Amino acid sequence: MKKFFMMSLLALVTLVSQAQQNKLKVKDNSSSDRLEVKEYARSVGVFKSRPEINKDKKKTTAVWHGSNMDWVEDYCEAKNVAIENDYLELFPEMSEMFEDDEPYVPMSWRLTEENNETVLHCYFPMPADEVSNLFLASEETSLVDQETGVQYRIRRTEPDTYNKHFTVRAKKGDVLDLKIFFAPLPETTRDIRIYGVSCWEMMGMPVKIMNHFRGSATSYDATPQFHKPCLLREHLNVDKPYDRQDWDTWKVMTDAHLIKPLPNSTKALWRTPEATYLALGCEQNWTREYFGFSPDTKLMDEAGHQYKLREVQGIPLGELFFMEGMAGDYIAYVMVFDPLPLELTKITYIAPAGEPFKAWGADWSGSVKTLDIKQLRENQKLFEYQERVVVE
Repeated sequence: MKKFFMMSLLALVTLVSQAQQNKLKVKDNSSSDRLEVKEYARSVGVFKSRPEINKDKKKTTAVWHGSNMDWVEDYCEAKNVAIENDYLELFPEMSEMFEDDEPYVPMSWRLTEENNETVLHCYFPMPADEVSNLFLASEETSLVDQETGVQYRIRRTEPDTYNKHFTVRAKKGDVLDLKIFFAPLPETTRDIRIYGVSCWEMMGMPVKIMNHFRGSATSYDATPQFHKPCLLREHLNVDKPYDRQDWDTWKVMTDAHLIKPLPNSTKALWRTPEATYLALGCEQNWTREYFGFSPDTKLMDEAGHQYKLREVQGIPLGELFFMEGMAGDYIAYVMVFDPLPLELTKITYIAPAGEPFKAWGADWSGSVKTLDIKQLRENQKLFEYQERVVVE
């Protein structure tokens, strides 16, 4: 096999392979069980020069290069380190890198989801039986979503070497599987950067998560958490039963879920086993503006099956109401429908026209639109809560 790395202390090879869409079976090296994982990305990583190897009658030893974390004084010996026996199956192109005279050590890695956590596997081929001065992770270690800016901070490491230099003992040539754990990534995540893993040269490393497995038709979403509006006044001005022809009897709501500016009627969808959540983005043109939702609003699939509207979170169904906020707000209403089958790829949104009513600019027009479920799910990130910022 032709050697493809550049002869230098560090040679960056192909960054990230396409994430696997199918389920992978990899060995949980701490037990005889097989652990099901799903892969986001992987990389052969960078190459670092092999440290000087010292030999005595019983073992070989090496001191690893500086980690750029020299101010960290805590030190430990790593215990119960997992060995990745399938490394060459993961990276078959590395079969020539395990020769005794090879001057470089590949710092490979893999990003996966396991047991509802994101796991960064940092692979370390042992150049000697004992290696000291290694460093894995600290409080600086994080994953950062490049679309939302959300930071996913480190939870723990396996073995427990958090914020410590460490020595590790294993058979020369073994590949250690050093793990860093984070919270699960949202299914809309596409591009991240990895920070704070200096020995693997991940100090802002860009990673593209392609074909995110949870975007497939076989997965549910987590139940979305929206800021629910609340009742400000039972009636605008007149304490009488609701009358669609008398706006003084309409409810006044406030404290809507605020979002960043979006084209009017932008939608996003979440599917759970219990319900379907469809968010609708609206521009608020007035400090107090009226809206309304018909209880006959529904979703319908291509076979004609209908999914009924159960509620609009925090909002009266079948009544016109006022939303009080600020002109220029962008707000989201969340409609809750019957659950959708996972195999659906398109859904038709049907909102019937309302009865005529007396109001300035009165309009409760109907709408029939066929929507792409994949695009609706990708829109989820557009509906994150956005605090109102006012500059005077």
